[in-house]
Amino acid sequence: MAPNVAPETDPDWWRGAVIYQIYPRSFQDTDGDGVGDLAGIAKRLPYVASLGADAIWISPFFKSPMKDFGYDVSDYCDVDPLFGTLEDFDKVIEAAHAHGVKVMIDLVLSHTSEKHPWFEESRSSQSNDRANWYVWADPKADGTPPNNWLSIFGGSAWQWDSRREQYYLHNFLTSQPDLNFHEPEVQEALLDVARFWLKRGVDGFRLDTINFYIHDKYLRDNPPLAPELRNASIAPSVNPYNHQEHLYSKNQPENLLFLRKLRAEMNPYGAAAVGEVGDAQRGLQIMGQYTAGDDLMHMCYAFEFLAQDQPTAARIAEVMTRVDEEAADGWPCWAFSNHDVKRHTSRWDLSPAAQRTLTTLICCLRGSVCLYQGEELGLPEADVAYEDLQDPYGIEFWPEFKGRDGCRTPMPWEPSNQYAGFSEVKSWLPVSIRHLHNTVANQESDPEGMIHHYRRAIALRHRYPMLMKGGHSGVRHEGDVVYFSRDHEGEEMFCAFNISDEPNSFVLPDGTWTQVGEELGSAGWDDSGTMRLEPWQVVLAVRNSAA
Repeated sequence: MAPNVAPETDPDWWRGAVIYQIYPRSFQDTDGDGVGDLAGIAKRLPYVASLGADAIWISPFFKSPMKDFGYDVSDYCDVDPLFGTLEDFDKVIEAAHAHGVKVMIDLVLSHTSEKHPWFEESRSSQSNDRANWYVWADPKADGTPPNNWLSIFGGSAWQWDSRREQYYLHNFLTSQPDLNFHEPEVQEALLDVARFWLKRGVDGFRLDTINFYIHDKYLRDNPPLAPELRNASIAPSVNPYNHQEHLYSKNQPENLLFLRKLRAEMNPYGAAAVGEVGDAQRGLQIMGQYTAGDDLMHMCYAFEFLAQDQPTAARIAEVMTRVDEEAADGWPCWAFSNHDVKRHTSRWDLSPAAQRTLTTLICCLRGSVCLYQGEELGLPEADVAYEDLQDPYGIEFWPEFKGRDGCRTPMPWEPSNQYAGFSEVKSWLPVSIRHLHNTVANQESDPEGMIHHYRRAIALRHRYPMLMKGGHSGVRHEGDVVYFSRDHEGEEMFCAFNISDEPNSFVLPDGTWTQVGEELGSAGWDDSGTMRLEPWQVVLAVRNSAA
């Protein structure tokens, strides 16, 4: 197959890009089964392009038993019939490239489904050709698991298999056995998967749980984690996973060798990767390691801004200072929402003014940006009744943790029916009544709609190269005001944000500045040098040469 490569563009197109995440089950149903599909993505690409997105990230659409909704892959190189066919995927590529949008797909390399032919062969005996393709271990003398590692989805990370009379490792569901990256043939098989999709025309990958690929080959116990260090950003607080320091079950140094091999496969295609770093204590440090230089990953994201608590000015400055320390030679990618966490409008109980300011902020920070479908509408978390739950995570920990279904409900396109234009039949998850009043169609006709602010913020980012690719002066704060300067090729922009419900005074930096971003609510100032910032107000200014 001849590579279906996008027209030649800036090789650093990913640096500062705005990436729009699509959860395909919930984006657009075109075949009347209540589940979104690839044809629906192709149909809605003009909308995505209208937002100004540089790329889309499509969550898994591969063949799967769907016990974890596509993150349990049974065939890496084919489309699940629920979503369409390979030809439908080709049409997505074609439509996206026609609109100037790159396509990134979600590769789940750390584990497969138990129904994958590789695992079915591996579990059949201890002597077959793929016997070592997964992480197998003998029990302790008393029959218990080989060590104390825990699964993110609850309980031991080891599952007994009566065929081999051994345990296999699963960091997630028992139906998601972990691949053994210490086996060279496994690495080569996964590189073949990347080659298949690169030749098909994808522009990059989102790499699920990138720091889980390799485990400690000696299977040493994880040490306990002090209660004061526990952080529920990766797993809910009710999950005992938070009681361990995951020193040996992930984050192994050998992972860098595999990432270099993967980068080498991507380079000829001008493709880029963003890795998901799942670690509550060392996320930024790992991000720095995985994105250093030009032979590892292009960008990674940690969970600092996906956490439960709303970021204050002090917290934003702290995170960005740590990025400067841990990833000065790397490149972060920031998100406030995705398919795994409660929508940030509800998670942080944001007013519309607060959401607008934080949207402008994320579009001004050094790094790339991921936006999750529907966040541009200001959608709150949907309230999904227990009887409607689909997510095994929520079913396991209900009611203290309700799972991820509330952020995965269908995209509301128009108030034309109870399914909001997503489908003509009952959808796989119910459409929130609150979302029916906040559809794309409603907001397009409302000058105050959140969608217009997102478009303006993305347009500002594209208009000023320093916001896309520039460095920054260091992020600081004075009280509730966080501020920094972005610079690129001699041009500079000053940015300040009042991250509070109260007015604040702020001293402007020396120099001659010209206000920009008035359409985003950027405040003007007089010659006094001190200005009053109203609640959630923004200051954006450039030196005259960049105006």
